[in-house]
Amino acid sequence: MSSTCHAQSSEWPDNAAGPEATMFQNKRLIILDADGTTIDAYPAIERAFALNGMTLGAEKSFQKRHHLFKYLGGLKEFPSIIKKNMRQRGRKKIVASLTDVYRSEASLYPGIAELIKSLIAAPDVVVGLVTRNITNEPLETLRQLFARHDIDVGEFDFFDHVPLSQGKTAQFRLTRERFDVNPARAFVCGDEFKDYHAAICTGMHPFMVSYGFEDHDRLTEKFAVPKEVISRTSTELCVRVGHALDLPIAQ
Repeated sequence: MSSTCHAQSSEWPDNAAGPEATMFQNKRLIILDADGTTIDAYPAIERAFALNGMTLGAEKSFQKRHHLFKYLGGLKEFPSIIKKNMRQRGRKKIVASLTDVYRSEASLYPGIAELIKSLIAAPDVVVGLVTRNITNEPLETLRQLFARHDIDVGEFDFFDHVPLSQGKTAQFRLTRERFDVNPARAFVCGDEFKDYHAAICTGMHPFMVSYGFEDHDRLTEKFAVPKEVISRTSTELCVRVGHALDLPIAQ
């Protein structure tokens, strides 16, 4: 994937005030990711595959596979998985199972619930979630999951789903512009290179994690993501975000 950021074209004359001259709100913005960043997605996906008689493979291998292989399993699992998963009926059954698991069993990573509650309570922080979750009615699925952790998604400032066919860059930009937040005071949390790319392409600071869908080596060696912006655990992410946004989080 190219890391080039394609800027939107502008027709502003030299003597006119461009879009960046807009007065910003005196607030900060943080965009949260769901699967692999706030939600411990691997056990849920593994459980959904097992319910359909399939093996996902080891988590470390899962993190290193290309996107397609993450949902088909490793080479050793290909025969049974291709037979069942490549049929439309099989895919629907897996997604239905995943939806049930997410709504009744899936968990947030340690410390994440407390972090989110602190972000919601902070009066000068705009906080919400942008997700590409693949369950049925994903926003309802995540509403139920977060509710089990005593988090009301209705208290988010935004709660948006992006189809798999679309990237997050446009949604990140739209969200920042919607709330008139200075990009220098805006942050994005994510676990995949696409999250990092979308963040820097919209002028926002990335909080990356390496415990989700892509591990530390893949992020740093394959995609050259700076190790300085990567948290290896959810506890480290909570500390970093709390420090950056001056949150009263117990450490």
